Amino acid sequence: MMQEDSRQLAVQVARFITDHKGIDPVVIDVSETCGWADCFIVATVNSLGHLKGMTKELWGFLSENGLEVNNRHKGVTGDGWELIDCGGIIIHLMSAELREFYALEKLWHTGTKLDFMAILEKNA
Repeated sequence: MMQEDSRQLAVQVARFITDHKGIDPVVIDVSETCGWADCFIVATVNSLGHLKGMTKELWGFLSENGLEVNNRHKGVTGDGWELIDCGGIIIHLMSAELREFYALEKLWHTGTKLDFMAILEKNA
């Protein structure tokens, strides 16, 4: 079972992504099936510029909330997929084409999708 603090941080990250025009963010609890992470967050971005801007803003948000980015680098690659490894929380920001092609939600179908908006409303 995912740690409650990981769950709350994942919900906050998903909300941040939504607030920054990320498309259809999904939070998947993989703690029961994955030994190296508690959850994945998958979201679509509109363009390479959107990906670069959101990644930069997200790095700041993560730092402010005490999450260390284990794979931080100087810039975003131009391939349309940015993986941000925060230890227990793994964030995937992807172009629509790559998200459809790799279908991470289907790959991790044994995980539990969290209704992060309901969790936010409950905690408000």
